[in-house]
Amino acid sequence: MIPAEEFIEVVGSGLAHLRFGVGVGTGAVVLTGKTATIDHAFRDTLSAMPFVIVGTETEHADICDVLIENDLDLDEIRASLAVSPLACITLASLLRGAESRSVEESLVAESAAYSVLQGGPEFQDWRERTPKKQADDSTDSPVMVTNDGDLLHISFNRPQRHNAFNTDLQAAFVNALTIATSDESLRVLVDGNGPSFCSGGDLDEFGDRPDTATAHVVRLTRSAGRLLCQLGDRVEFNIHGACMGAGIELPAFAPSVSARDDIRIALPEIRLGLIPGAGGTASMPRRIGRHRTALLGLTARTIDASTALSWGLIDRIV
Repeated sequence: MIPAEEFIEVVGSGLAHLRFGVGVGTGAVVLTGKTATIDHAFRDTLSAMPFVIVGTETEHADICDVLIENDLDLDEIRASLAVSPLACITLASLLRGAESRSVEESLVAESAAYSVLQGGPEFQDWRERTPKKQADDSTDSPVMVTNDGDLLHISFNRPQRHNAFNTDLQAAFVNALTIATSDESLRVLVDGNGPSFCSGGDLDEFGDRPDTATAHVVRLTRSAGRLLCQLGDRVEFNIHGACMGAGIELPAFAPSVSARDDIRIALPEIRLGLIPGAGGTASMPRRIGRHRTALLGLTARTIDASTALSWGLIDRIV
């Protein structure tokens, strides 16, 4: 913990790397007290700092990555840093520029950072400790698509796996969205069959690509987030149950999200040594700001429908 004015002085001196960062055993700094006025040049300097900047006062917002309100917030961030310091720092660094980049630029930056972490020790350690489940032998289509007049209804259809977002589901979803982007007369409604809208990426497939560079290129060429942005106000999501990782990152791209009161929202990737990889660092800051996005990502906590509504992450509870 460090007084905000002292932190500003240290960073301004160019010696921050000697006091803060994983290289000297400090993955985060917690700012206390008042802060002085800072200029744009100082903000640019902060954008490259290789540690998480935690603020305890709202006036720290300009220079911090995440604002905490209580000891629980700080304890959860500390727990994540203990497991995945590299992923935490990567997420914080990525979100610092999220509000100034275009969606397309943010998607490229997120994919590159995600790919780097896939080759890192934190993810590799998680993969070695996490056995894969039996293969999904369902013969049903992972996505059901129906066309009723000008409405294209897309339903995720892996109910036995809580619609975990695997390669097949992603490809089918992108194909369905491509139909709508090529026909401006179509509106799109996206929901999910079974107990959950989407429980996030299919953990059994994590790390299956032959190399992280290939994974990066494939992720960009099959970006559902980019297509959702192209659809603009023609797309709506109805979500329910578990909405983890991709299950909230993708709906956040849409201008209209309805949710049942049983939703459970989280960004759990940090505990796997990763960051959101379905576009969440592009979509969620535009809905709830970078500080709340960082709070969800760095704590990996679960929030309910009422919190999501008050934050603006969903638009209505139905």
